[in-house]
Amino acid sequence: MPEDAFAELLHPEIEQRELPNKFAPRGAVRDLAALRSNAGAGRRLMRSQRYEIDAVSAQGDAVAAFGRWIGVLAISIGELPAGHALVAHLAMRFELRDGKIVRQWNYDCFDD
Repeated sequence: MPEDAFAELLHPEIEQRELPNKFAPRGAVRDLAALRSNAGAGRRLMRSQRYEIDAVSAQGDAVAAFGRWIGVLAISIGELPAGHALVAHLAMRFELRDGKIVRQWNYDCFDD
């Protein structure tokens, strides 16, 4: 995420929860500072990444999105060489406050 997008999209009190998955077996909870830090690490780790959204549903201040994330590694990680494409099937839930994301849940299922 570009740095200026943080202030535009994320509420200062954002809490993002990543449910357990292949790369985060215990899951994770992140605040705005942690999300910024992870974005920086992601820019160094990934050559490219994109989202393919299949469906979005909204009710009041809650939004659900379903799709895929495809990321191509810029560097080798363990047995995965640079250039390897990672694919995750996603279900994400967002809660909005003041027009910004204040709560986010990620249910990421990575392909082998």
